[in-house]
Amino acid sequence: MSIPVTTFFVGLNGLIAFALSYIVVMERTRTRIWHGETEAQVINQPNYLENPNPWAAFVESYTQKSLLAKTADDGVLQRKARAHGNFTEYVPLALLFIMTLELMHSSPWILWLIGSALTVGRIAHAWGSIAIYGPSPGRAIGFFLTWFVYIIGAGACVYYGITGLL
Repeated sequence: MSIPVTTFFVGLNGLIAFALSYIVVMERTRTRIWHGETEAQVINQPNYLENPNPWAAFVESYTQKSLLAKTADDGVLQRKARAHGNFTEYVPLALLFIMTLELMHSSPWILWLIGSALTVGRIAHAWGSIAIYGPSPGRAIGFFLTWFVYIIGAGACVYYGITGLL
């Protein structure tokens, strides 16, 4: 059975997940915070630069040439990691709503509505989380659109589930 709408939104949101992952990796490289999200969380971990193995020495040499390193913890890594984490917390179930509704042959408009709301909402939320510490319009738009997707998606799944049983 073909599910092109789900396939489209899984692919689109997969690219967003990759982009968020890349953003976190680049920030980890800049800050040299490899585990955790703040300097306080890694204070007791060994400093790999004190006696680097060949791989660590290569990575350090390469990143020093290609990235502007940070000397202080400004909280950006924590915001980027949370944006990625929040994305991975909400998107799978929302995509499952879309797939389930498509398999139940629901109206295409509802699939496109919740798929578009999910994608726009998750981009807005990630941008708002990364760009601004604390409440932001992007985060608000993102979580309201995501809640919309959850309410409409869950409600439609319950409806199609009940009508399928009857």
